[in-house]
Order: sequence, then C-alpha cells, then structure tokens
Amino acid sequence: MSNHDGSGSRSRSGTAASGAAGGVYGLGFLGAAIYFIGHAATFWLGVLGFLKAIVWPVFLVYKLMEHLGL
Repeated sequence: MSNHDGSGSRSRSGTAASGAAGGVYGLGFLGAAIYFIGHAATFWLGVLGFLKAIVWPVFLVYKLMEHLGL
C-alpha cells in the first residue's frame, strides 16, 4: 500500500520561495501601513491609507514598467 499524500519534493521547493517573497511583502505592507496611517489627518484617510498599503506593489510595478517603456 502506498502512502501518497500529494506533497512531493516539487511542491516544497515552491513553498520556500513563496515564503521569502511573502516575508518581503509583509514587511513592505507593515512599513507602508505605518507610513500612510501615520500621515492621515482623519479616520477615513487612515482607512484609505490601509487600503493603499495593501496594493502598493501594484503601483510600484506599474511605474517601473512605465519607466522602462514596456
């Protein structure tokens, strides 16, 4: 009888790589959230700052591609 649970070595290598990227994104999110919420004058600007902190990588990639002419 085979004890196969679907977790082969191929899936583990992707997990380690995504873990490092998740850590970088997490630190970036935390820093962006502190920055945007710290500069907010009202509660709703703080909420907007939190939402900006979630999606800041989108703007970064967009501006980078725009700068590179892609």
